[in-house]
Amino acid sequence: MSQSTLTERLGIVGSGAIARGLAQTADQHPGLVLWARSEHSADRARERLGDHVDVVTDIGELAESTLVIEAIVEEMDAKCQILRELGELLEPDALIASTTSSLSVNKLAEASGRPDRFAGIHVFNPVPKMKLVELAFPDAASEDTKSRARALCQSLGKEPVEVPDLPGFVVNRLLFPYLFSAVRLLEEGDGLDPEAIDACMKMGAGHPMGPLALLDFVGLDVSTAIGETLGVDIPQTVRKLMDEGKLGRKSGAGFYDYAK
Repeated sequence: MSQSTLTERLGIVGSGAIARGLAQTADQHPGLVLWARSEHSADRARERLGDHVDVVTDIGELAESTLVIEAIVEEMDAKCQILRELGELLEPDALIASTTSSLSVNKLAEASGRPDRFAGIHVFNPVPKMKLVELAFPDAASEDTKSRARALCQSLGKEPVEVPDLPGFVVNRLLFPYLFSAVRLLEEGDGLDPEAIDACMKMGAGHPMGPLALLDFVGLDVSTAIGETLGVDIPQTVRKLMDEGKLGRKSGAGFYDYAK
């Protein structure tokens, strides 16, 4: 990777898996700063990222960033609020990007107050390993914005594919109806269990992970939010597991038990 691709002073907003994965992938960028909402979240991020990333809780520490990637919870109101703050904080030429996987990039861009300098950069978990970035731009995005967003993806070792600003873009638009159909198949019974369904799709379709294990990996709460945005019917089994606090790997249980 040439130093010329690392000219952006990168800021990351959020401290979850996607934000930390981005920070881990981008730790060679000059002036890299990750903002966490609370000291507790910041301490957890520091624990996982080590000393390579400057983790802060004062959003003002992002003021000198030339490109900030928002990677918080997949909720329109929450994203719009933080994007408005960033739009007011950053220098006029700074770019803002969102890692949204299902929300309208145009609406998020408007909330930022700088729709000409905004991009949707949908990275995939685990970020350090997954090559694809779905790159979506609002209607007002300038050519300079598009060029800088592509360069950022390449500097992170990713392969950007430009997609239209449609709910779920390409991957999630096709993926989540399939994932939830696997749950409905499970609900039909007839002796099927999660292990059998996942084994069939791994060995028969060449998928690296079965659909029910993948729902656990993504998180049932996140998967439900994406499904609702796409207008996909959420199976009762998913809602029941969520009511029981079983959100997948991150909670220790979902379709599978991950308790140590």
